[in-house]
Amino acid sequence: MSATAVVLGVTMAFGSGLMTGAHAETSATPAGIVLGVGANESQRVVSWYTPADSAQVVQVAPTSQLVGGEFPADAVTFSANVAANSVNGGYNGHATIDSLRANTAYSYRVGSQGSWSPTYSFKTQEFKGDFDFLFYGDPQIGSSGNVDKDGAGWKDTLDVSLAANPNAELLVSGGDQVETANAETQWNAFLGPDKLRQYPWAATIGNHDVGGKAYEQHFWTPNTDRSAPYYNGSSETRSGGDYWYTYKDVLFIDLNSNAYSNGSDAAHIEFVSDVIKNHGADAKYTVLVYHHAIYSPAAHANDGDNKQRRQDFPTAFSKLGVDLVLQGHDHAYSRSYVIKNGKKSHPDEQPGAAQVAQGPGGVIYVTANSASGSKYYDLTAPDTTKDPNFGPDPLNPKNHWANSVENQEHVRTYVKVQVRDNKLVVENLRSGTCAAPNAAVELNKVKWCGPDSGATPAQPVGSAVDKVVIHPYRGDGWDQRADVATTTPAESDWLQ
Repeated sequence: MSATAVVLGVTMAFGSGLMTGAHAETSATPAGIVLGVGANESQRVVSWYTPADSAQVVQVAPTSQLVGGEFPADAVTFSANVAANSVNGGYNGHATIDSLRANTAYSYRVGSQGSWSPTYSFKTQEFKGDFDFLFYGDPQIGSSGNVDKDGAGWKDTLDVSLAANPNAELLVSGGDQVETANAETQWNAFLGPDKLRQYPWAATIGNHDVGGKAYEQHFWTPNTDRSAPYYNGSSETRSGGDYWYTYKDVLFIDLNSNAYSNGSDAAHIEFVSDVIKNHGADAKYTVLVYHHAIYSPAAHANDGDNKQRRQDFPTAFSKLGVDLVLQGHDHAYSRSYVIKNGKKSHPDEQPGAAQVAQGPGGVIYVTANSASGSKYYDLTAPDTTKDPNFGPDPLNPKNHWANSVENQEHVRTYVKVQVRDNKLVVENLRSGTCAAPNAAVELNKVKWCGPDSGATPAQPVGSAVDKVVIHPYRGDGWDQRADVATTTPAESDWLQ
């Protein structure tokens, strides 16, 4: 470890291409390898499955030092923690790659002499300043009933999104990686794309992941608190935990929203509060990530647990200065108005406004659509008989009052977030059309496809469903921008 900074510190310019190495050496080769986020931008965590209960490592070197695909003799190794799987047999390993340097291409492999994995590569970028990350909702591999089709849609979304955004620095999960918590055929399909070994995956636990231990066997996350309140059910048989990490100017906090009863919501709020108290001063933005969308636009809008979270979370998040909340679970897209203390902050903010100013306590909530096409939920009409506090928007009665935009076209999408010094830019982008791979459409799980409930032809891959520029609150000097929230896209051009 003491040699890490020296050996890993060779810097070089690196373009958008990323490499994968080729051959496995023995049948004992590690599998299910996934590159994860570390505690900060200078770390990555590698997790994998292995058939061997033996000492294993991650071997790392600057890509420029590999000759003919061979690692140099002085390549750095990071010892792995290897533990027996509690389900499905075998073992799982993980190791943290530390002391990475900015603007550097690295190659790595896992295992031990004679049983190495293929070689994979990733790159670091600047450790300060602007960056982009991508957010993916509910791949839920297996939910269509056809694992192969779901996996094909998931792989295509990763390929499309990273071809369009090759310098994206994080891939952030909205939860529900798989349909069945301990089904390794589904995990194999989810982990199949090599992009998950080239870009760091920030895992989020969904309700379909929580039902077994495979989630924790596959993902090791930084700064994780696995105390009892952060589990839904027994910690012996289910997965859980809240965690956090910093990346450049953003403090990311990830919650297990499956745990919500018996005081768990209060425990989550305390976790968020403690992390912000101890680390918030080092960040310009705070982004929360959890699975269950509290301003859900579709089938889960008025689930009992969501109604509870809508009461428990918003005021606390406003008081804590949260900027953006990213959620999944409902397989449809929504972007909220600026919400303060559980209410619309600016009553005149227009639906679909292209630019908004948050003001003190203002929070934007985003729900991601399906990234794989395995399952979509249609939008629901606001129903005050089910929840009198989640009725229609006076400015757009077909939407729930909290949501500036609600969208479902039965096409795959992903969310791109641009982090800039004085703004966040959030876009929902199409990664597919009505054509394959789109399992729910292919298997006739839905009756139509395309905008306007199928009345309009599907828009091209890469086109935007929604885009908003969020101007954060930074003190009294920003109050003059409060009127941005009431402008139309054309009227707000002067702010760009």
